[in-house]
Amino acid sequence: MGDYLIITVYVDGLCEPVNPGGVATWGFCVYEDGRRLFQKWGVAGEGEGMSNNLAEYSALCEALKELLKLGWQNRQITVRSDSKPLVNQMSGKWECRGGFYAEKYREAVNLASKFPSVFFEWIPREQNEEADMLSHKAYVEYCGKSYKA
Repeated sequence: MGDYLIITVYVDGLCEPVNPGGVATWGFCVYEDGRRLFQKWGVAGEGEGMSNNLAEYSALCEALKELLKLGWQNRQITVRSDSKPLVNQMSGKWECRGGFYAEKYREAVNLASKFPSVFFEWIPREQNEEADMLSHKAYVEYCGKSYKA
């Protein structure tokens, strides 16, 4: 693994104003040795098929794609999330039985398989405030754009 430090990724998603069926947004931030390297946020979609779990998995997929683009697949990656389904499913403790997010789950499993050293860790919501704020920022930005004439 070389002299690289551990990469920690915080992910979060939301579906507002209703779940399911609202606007699903995501956010993530990437840290190395406690120093934020970058952050991103965006919209997974709106309406039918959208849910908070789909938004959570969208955050994970977008983060893993970004790490792959940077060529960091051989680094040790720790993904932290306040979503118990995401952490437990990606860790293999729970199975995904379907639902709105099943396709995103399969995409996340495929992306994660490209990382020999990726771990998933559940954290309380209070420890995930930055990713939470980014998913809210995506929602506010989307609403501002979608309601303009």
